[in-house]
Amino acid sequence: MERKERTRHALLSSTLRLLSKHSFESISLREVTRESGITPTAFYRHFEGMEDLGLALVDEAFGSLHDMVRAARSDTSTYDDVIRRSVQIVVTHVREHRDHMRFIARERYGGVRRLRRVIRTELDLFANELAVDLSRFPELAGWTRSDRQMFADLLVEIVVSAVGRLTEAHPEEEGELARRIEKQLRLVVIGVPGWRSQPEKRSGQASGAPMAQERGLEPSAK
Repeated sequence: MERKERTRHALLSSTLRLLSKHSFESISLREVTRESGITPTAFYRHFEGMEDLGLALVDEAFGSLHDMVRAARSDTSTYDDVIRRSVQIVVTHVREHRDHMRFIARERYGGVRRLRRVIRTELDLFANELAVDLSRFPELAGWTRSDRQMFADLLVEIVVSAVGRLTEAHPEEEGELARRIEKQLRLVVIGVPGWRSQPEKRSGQASGAPMAQERGLEPSAK
């Protein structure tokens, strides 16, 4: 690892250590440089400021997770397989990047707007890709795009909500938490056969008389 990379790594690692006890909003550039033993001048050779450093942590946190989850979905043919493999990947990723994922879980609703927005964008990407993949399942092929998106958003929300618990779990607790996540996802999936997806109304289209007029059924005059 080159010196420049070592310095950058030291800054990111020092920030994660501070974040184990504090929110990102509450720590200062001076605290980060003091923790890492690097001068503020050297800090600015790598990051424009604290927000820029936070964005780098977000990138590291998600890393290759998108590709791994995407591969898990493409290699499966049933809901159960998708759920099981996706949960396994997320649990393993949290275990291997615990400090990063704790940062994501906390800053998702933290006080730094730019970080919240970028984290939200990353999570939306997961949901958007999942919504597209769901269309290949016969049970969902006839759903409207917005309904598939809503369903994907719900599944992603369940998993993301569990990430915070996983980051605080002891190794012996991970298995039970993973099973709990799978159960929650399956409970949601159970409702799929009973859902009747309805085409979205066009903008400005109301119910009742306008619908009847559109079909050529004028309401009778009184």
